[in-house]
Amino acid sequence: MQLLVAYNKDPAGNNMANFISKDMKKDGDIFYGKKFDLIIIPTPVISADWLEEKYAYDGFVFLSKHAAESKVLALTTHSTGNFSDANFGGLERQVAIPHPYIQKSYIQNLWNKKDIFSDFEITVEATHHGPTSLNKPALFIEIGTTEKQWTNTKLCDSVAQIVVDVMNNEQKISPVALCFGGTHYPEKFTQELINGEYALGTVVPKHALQFLDEELFSHVLKRNYMAKAAFLDWGGLGKYKQKVLQLVETTDLEAIKL
Repeated sequence: MQLLVAYNKDPAGNNMANFISKDMKKDGDIFYGKKFDLIIIPTPVISADWLEEKYAYDGFVFLSKHAAESKVLALTTHSTGNFSDANFGGLERQVAIPHPYIQKSYIQNLWNKKDIFSDFEITVEATHHGPTSLNKPALFIEIGTTEKQWTNTKLCDSVAQIVVDVMNNEQKISPVALCFGGTHYPEKFTQELINGEYALGTVVPKHALQFLDEELFSHVLKRNYMAKAAFLDWGGLGKYKQKVLQLVETTDLEAIKL
């Protein structure tokens, strides 16, 4: 059983949660469903490392707003983690267990309805922010990128309906790839997720590769225990090509250059 989580002061997350909870029964602070439950919490979702102290579930899906300085409209999804400092929740040099099968199903369903969201980029983001210490898989589903979109109930309801459809269906088990390189919005990995065979684990962007050492790499591997391959955005690794390749070659992961 999965738990959907939203922050009551996040307009996009709260709007999605309000739509989803309409067909659920509330008991205490939990909305109960047949395939998943939902809670709306009074603290930011990026700092929800405490959830397992109170709630026992197989995984967590966080409903959230997406913000960006560029103001480019985007519907995004990503795993969580910090490769260096923990400036936005979680712990430093810690990544969460990814939620690859739900993520792949969600973005493919979103892409199939892209005509509804023609003003938006549909994209994966690199792994970032908290929570990082949960012992079950975690995934963020976000609506961007300004107050206008976050408070657009029609938009939030449309995205929330896709979330419901995904959560109500059995997820296909795809092979999983750890990802290295590229920008914060990694186009190659997004296209692989939508059109390719693989689901994605942790996505380590180029700007975080300076922090990748044997200790952090070992930790990322443990949190991505389901991974069978490593995607290398070969043109997006910069001066870190050999470092990343050498680390991957110490594992049983198949290195796949994109």
